[in-house]
Amino acid sequence: MIKIKIISFFFLFSLFGNISLAKEPSKLISEIVNEASIILSSSDPVEAKIIKLNNIAETNVDIDGIGMYTLGKYRKNLKEDQKIKYKKLFKSYFLKSFSSRLVDYSDPKINIVSEKKVNEKYTIVNTILEETSKNPEIKIDWRIYTKNPNRPLIRDLIVEGLSLARTQKEEFRSILQNNDGDINYLFKSLEEFIIK
Repeated sequence: MIKIKIISFFFLFSLFGNISLAKEPSKLISEIVNEASIILSSSDPVEAKIIKLNNIAETNVDIDGIGMYTLGKYRKNLKEDQKIKYKKLFKSYFLKSFSSRLVDYSDPKINIVSEKKVNEKYTIVNTILEETSKNPEIKIDWRIYTKNPNRPLIRDLIVEGLSLARTQKEEFRSILQNNDGDINYLFKSLEEFIIK
């Protein structure tokens, strides 16, 4: 449970920064880290911080891409109206799930270690979260979608080798497998989380 919370935090950390003009993934992460420090250490009320995070996330994270990835093979069976409903629910789920947790943190220090271009579409930026009196040093790999080099998008975070997107995919697969692949059960689960 603790590891999932840590992963959630770092994925949320990726929501920050005006990255639409960033071209180099390492520079992108540097801007994200700097902007995150400013927002998290501000005296704004929690509600105001969440609104800002949500607006930034909608612009800079590939929420639809992550959402469809987490469905795995089940996305192939969706009708168009189900796909529209799922994207809307996943977006609300994503924003609530992660933004509400992020506001509990303040001024984390992340150092860029290296950058590796995997292919024309993806670059991995390796970073380290500095050790504090409460937490150990943590390795974080940022998966940046760079098909459009003028508008890179965050697609995943891998914290100490554990992929946030893959973890979410496994959770959704479990829900669907336990309910004969009926997407309505996943819809219900997402709706219950969103309204609570």
